[in-house]
Amino acid sequence: MNTAIIGLGNIGSQLATNLTAGGQSVIVADRTLAKAEKLAGKLGGKAKPMPIADAISKGDVVILAIYFDAIKELVATHRSALAGKIVVDPSNPLAPDGKGGFKKTIPAGQSSGQLIAALLPEGAELVKAFGTLGAESLGSGVNRSPERAVLFYATDYPEAGKAVARLIAASGFSPVSVGGVDQSIRIEVGGDLHEFGKLGKLVSAQEAEALV
Repeated sequence: MNTAIIGLGNIGSQLATNLTAGGQSVIVADRTLAKAEKLAGKLGGKAKPMPIADAISKGDVVILAIYFDAIKELVATHRSALAGKIVVDPSNPLAPDGKGGFKKTIPAGQSSGQLIAALLPEGAELVKAFGTLGAESLGSGVNRSPERAVLFYATDYPEAGKAVARLIAASGFSPVSVGGVDQSIRIEVGGDLHEFGKLGKLVSAQEAEALV
């Protein structure tokens, strides 16, 4: 399957780095092709730069490593092209709170995973994944020894979940499912299974299974 990463900020670029280091070929895209070309040049032949529209068209798995509001805009713009895709949402709905911290931009009981899932076209399958750790931990925690650190995921689509679990493993982490997309709030910032929530740390698969 072709994996496309849309958005090459801290999360997207680290994810592309981890996946290519794990032997995966990826398509990388950003608002400017030059940014994608620069990252691809650093990562070598396993990363191919493309414009966003082409990356979505070519990708079987499309990872939207962009802000929550930007995902909503992208889905509206590329709605028909996303039909039939596995769409991965790592987003956390946050904004600066004016006091040096961050605040949630949607009601406390809602999750970005559920909201994005409702916006996708028929045939698109959402997996909430790759957003349960910050970019720093995505870099420092990769291929941790003796026990790998966990990346949680949530989806209503078992086969899509398996595909993303394989990508999580290839990126140097252990995949652990928390259930359907209705559980995605648990793996967003502030949730009980997020690094910047009640969990507060990286955990092994054995530790994670006890928490899930």
